[in-house]
Amino acid sequence: MITVGQVVAALETAYPPDLAEPWDAVGLVCGDPAEAARRVLFCVDPVESTVDEAAEIGADLIVAHHPLLLRGVHGVAANTPKGGLVHRLIRAGIALYCAHTNADSAFPGVSDALAAAIGLSVSAPLSPKEPPLGLGRIGALPEPETLETFVQRVADALPETAWGVRAAGDPKRLIRTVAVCGGSGDSLLAEATAAGVDAYVTADLRHHVTGEHIDSAPDAPALVDVSHWASEWPWCDQAAGVVRAAFGGNVETHTSIRRTDPWTLRAARTGRTAR
Repeated sequence: MITVGQVVAALETAYPPDLAEPWDAVGLVCGDPAEAARRVLFCVDPVESTVDEAAEIGADLIVAHHPLLLRGVHGVAANTPKGGLVHRLIRAGIALYCAHTNADSAFPGVSDALAAAIGLSVSAPLSPKEPPLGLGRIGALPEPETLETFVQRVADALPETAWGVRAAGDPKRLIRTVAVCGGSGDSLLAEATAAGVDAYVTADLRHHVTGEHIDSAPDAPALVDVSHWASEWPWCDQAAGVVRAAFGGNVETHTSIRRTDPWTLRAARTGRTAR
């Protein structure tokens, strides 16, 4: 019998907890390390829909990227949203483990999974801790392609969301070298610019930050903005692969198919547009 504790140990070998940022909350949230882990669900967000999914498939353990309890709490009452999830998990006998910024900085980690999905050959971390560890990745496409073609490549590589994929830059610019950062990556814009890449793919880019970046220099990297959830979703298969490599067929792995991106609708104005 493979236990929850054994699965956690395998994950923490791949994503060492000491790589987590000081403010982060990673590790086993609830569950008994001595209980069996026959079936594991991998997801980005530990929310109602993924807990539903875990219960439907009979999972013993959820492995999530985002923490459930990131900020300090003094109670998990069942009549609160997060407390209710904790009670649901415990009653159903489902353990929850979270690997967040430790998975971001590990090698391979979240940004490696994003780079692989896009089809990049990775050469280095974007913001190194101790290479090859660190946040983000720098890579290259097999052949140069225009920004508009590259944006479509990104859209085709990631799960569809209402947010979609948008870009800032000349649509005809040739893209060969690319930096990526799964999740919110505007804090690494300076690193992407210093790396001299042609484009930077990340999530949650803001209006003023993007505009100032594009205006900062003629050769500033084009920006490709994707949904936060979509940028991190490829990691789920990577983490599942860690467990399969450690335990083979003794642990059944499932990657969540529930879209937990919070944005659900997008509309474009018909008729007259702004100039």
